[in-house]
Amino acid sequence: MLEILIVGAVSSAIYAMLAVGFTLIFGVARILNLAHGSFYALGAYGTYFFTSHLKWPLLPAALAAIAIVAVFGVFVERVLVRPMRNSQLAVLMITLAVALVVEQAMFLTFGSEYRNVPAFVDAKVNIGGVDVAGARLLALGVCTLVIGGMWLFIQHTRLGSAILAISQDPQAAQYMGIPSDRIFTVVMAMSAALAAAAGVLAGPFLTVQPTMWLLPIVKAFAIVVVGGLGSIPGSILAALLLGYA
Repeated sequence: MLEILIVGAVSSAIYAMLAVGFTLIFGVARILNLAHGSFYALGAYGTYFFTSHLKWPLLPAALAAIAIVAVFGVFVERVLVRPMRNSQLAVLMITLAVALVVEQAMFLTFGSEYRNVPAFVDAKVNIGGVDVAGARLLALGVCTLVIGGMWLFIQHTRLGSAILAISQDPQAAQYMGIPSDRIFTVVMAMSAALAAAAGVLAGPFLTVQPTMWLLPIVKAFAIVVVGGLGSIPGSILAALLLGYA
């Protein structure tokens, strides 16, 4: 029973971090980014590539993968999404196309076999007589800290206030001189980085293969719908529920 609770809590934390990025994009731009799951997959695969092929230490490999995915997110936003932002259907189609292209690229590059992302912590921790992988506990702790940090950032910084203003009333924010396009670019980078970080943390104990983007995007979509589109606290609460589903 305790093991189920711990595993569910870890899953909830991973999905919450994914959903926070997903709901930020919706809150700022009113679009559903179906490429969000591919950012998650790229984070895991990038870390695998840097550690297994280039023999980098794990921490630099993970940070490099997250940074590259953030840049890729900005590319997707500026080149593919921004010209079509007035059409939600077009954005859905183009972001789905991005996800499928990334899936095929991963398949052609790494094959369909499962890959292993190294864990930051190999040891197991005994909690109440149950051995729990240290990688899971680390993922739970890091996700909790990152989500808490994001909440503080949104609530207590000028950039966070600008993000809130745009998500609450885009027209009023524009009249106030808030650069909505620039904010959207920043939010896209943050969203992609959060998803990639989730992939890095989940990689050691979840399946790393080309179609790994699909379940996270379905879960993230369900979370933001249940929690309220654009609501970060609602997304976190919904993730706690769906983590045990």
